[in-house]
Amino acid sequence: MVRITWRTNSTQSLVSTFRLRWSYMNHCWHSLTFNAHMNSSYATDVCMTPIFWVVDNYTHCLGPFFVVGVAILTTAVVGIAYWIGLPFWWAKSQVATILLLIVGNWLLLNIIFHYVMAVITPAGQPPEGVSHVEAVSMCTKCISPKPPRTHHCSVCNRCILKMDHHCPWLNNCVGYANHRYFFLYMLYTTLGCLFLIVCGLEIGYKYLWLDHSEHWTELEPLEGHPVKFNLSGHAILVTHPHEYDDILLPAAVHHLPTPIADTLADSTPTRRRILWFMAVTNVAVVIALGTLCTWHAKLITRGETSVEAHINEAERKRFLQLKRIYINPYNFGTKKNWKLFLGLVRGRSFWRTVLLPSWHRPEGNGLSFHTVHDAIFEDEWP
Repeated sequence: MVRITWRTNSTQSLVSTFRLRWSYMNHCWHSLTFNAHMNSSYATDVCMTPIFWVVDNYTHCLGPFFVVGVAILTTAVVGIAYWIGLPFWWAKSQVATILLLIVGNWLLLNIIFHYVMAVITPAGQPPEGVSHVEAVSMCTKCISPKPPRTHHCSVCNRCILKMDHHCPWLNNCVGYANHRYFFLYMLYTTLGCLFLIVCGLEIGYKYLWLDHSEHWTELEPLEGHPVKFNLSGHAILVTHPHEYDDILLPAAVHHLPTPIADTLADSTPTRRRILWFMAVTNVAVVIALGTLCTWHAKLITRGETSVEAHINEAERKRFLQLKRIYINPYNFGTKKNWKLFLGLVRGRSFWRTVLLPSWHRPEGNGLSFHTVHDAIFEDEWP
């Protein structure tokens, strides 16, 4: 006869074993993620590699479609403004219409000019044979020297001088040579959409709100004989065909002034859809592009690009751990930063350089930049 003996571990032994295993797995995880070969940034890059691959290989293919889309959308918005807005304001006030045309076409001219220039102007790349004096590092992808503020664009597959970012809506990089065009395009587009919204409030109210609340159309034919009510509230059969015309129209239309009544009469479902398209498009552009423009304005005020904003933030944290203060070497103060960015140097005026289209190139050559440590530059600043 065989005797079977059952052995069971105590509860305390099971808990100790679980704690040991958990401590072992926790130690392995920390050893993989908290050393020189594996940190949180590296883990994020590994996880984002497929997305980076798609962006690098297909963004340049989609760029032309984005440019065509911007051109079509701008043409549609301007065409609708002339088709609906111009006759409305001309009937309202010819003097006001002329003023609106001047302001509107000035905004349109700046929008078209700065967008075209941002698209066709190369951002700039380091020339062949950059000396070791001008370079501050080596590009691991181009295997070539990189001047200060130069970064590699994976979409364009080259280094870009003073790179800010790659913009698919321009099908171009935003950098040293076209950063000003890009920013002024965003600014004037935001102002242009705000201009259309303000000038179209009354039109939208009359065509959309007033027409929706007061005017109605018969969707299905009426059946039976028309009736009307007398003063006592009894229904009376209408025998003459035109005797009930005044009953079908809402009373509010009869009391409206003639121009508004005509406006309601001209309102069609197609025109209302077009006005809704205008409203949604302009509001969306103001929100999206206005937010982006505000963010870039803050970067310009601090004298940095989008890439440098992340680098400077990391440097500030590193210096803070060392109990030191990091100073951006390209931050000369708000006024000087804006003057340098807009090119308001060497006698250039604001109205000719900013308010009107200007082809002037940015200061310098993009290979070297003055810093706050250059005393000579501070003395010669206009």
